Amino acid sequence: MKDGRYALEDYIHFLKVERQLTENTITSYKRDLTDYMDSLERNGVTSIDSIDRPSIILFLQHLKDAGKSSRTIARHISSIRSFHQFLLREKVATEDPTVHLEMPKLDQKLPNMLSVSEIDKLISMPDTSKPQGKRDLALLEMLYGTGMRVSELIDLNLEDIHLSMGFVRVFGKGRKERIVPLGGSAIKACTIYVNEVRPQLIAKAKNSDAYFVNMRGTRLTRQGCWKILKGHAAKAGIQQGLTPHILRHSFATHLIENGADIRAVQEMLGHADISTTQIYTHVSKTRLKDVYVKFHPRA
Repeated sequence: MKDGRYALEDYIHFLKVERQLTENTITSYKRDLTDYMDSLERNGVTSIDSIDRPSIILFLQHLKDAGKSSRTIARHISSIRSFHQFLLREKVATEDPTVHLEMPKLDQKLPNMLSVSEIDKLISMPDTSKPQGKRDLALLEMLYGTGMRVSELIDLNLEDIHLSMGFVRVFGKGRKERIVPLGGSAIKACTIYVNEVRPQLIAKAKNSDAYFVNMRGTRLTRQGCWKILKGHAAKAGIQQGLTPHILRHSFATHLIENGADIRAVQEMLGHADISTTQIYTHVSKTRLKDVYVKFHPRA
């Protein structure tokens, strides 16, 4: 199905150039839609105009038979739907076969997070008598203090951090800009890092705009950030597989538990839809119930 493959290339280009999605998101779209194209061709679909609803359902049934989760199938449907809307908008297709295609019902999965005491223990792990420890402390304070994604953290440049005014400029999905406040602990740790440590590190690389750098002075990578986090988690005795996203979940949940307005939390997290943020209100209620059951004498 040559026209489908060409259209897929155009769509990926659109996601990259027009929507400016991250590489990871684009890779996910490309993988899902390549699987979709392969299935259509195996089932005798020869052109875009011959794609119909039964062809799509056959592909989704194949995913289900392969043991894919409802969440994975829903992600494929979302990718396919966006692709066909693009084809219709660009007049490559005359109809959208995904109309009336239903999403599978998803079980609401509550995110993992750390308690406030676990956060305190984690943040106390870096050895701040050493340059690397000062860098790590600033990184941990920034992640937990702002709730930003790891991709947003490693993309930070020096000009994005405004310590004297107490905020950081973050570029989220689709390069959408948002302003997130910085707390006193993060400001203190970042001030020490940027004045005492970063100049020494970037001197090795001679030129770097990156805010967080590795010990060679070049921009910290996603893998480097995960390694730092896992190393300090192990020292803190935190058993669950700690990721930067768990710090993001912890940031949001702790804010809501302490009475923060959900709209403010939505803005700080960079969620386009408030329904994404509402998961943290469910988490908070679940934790309250656990506390009640544990401590009330007649629970």
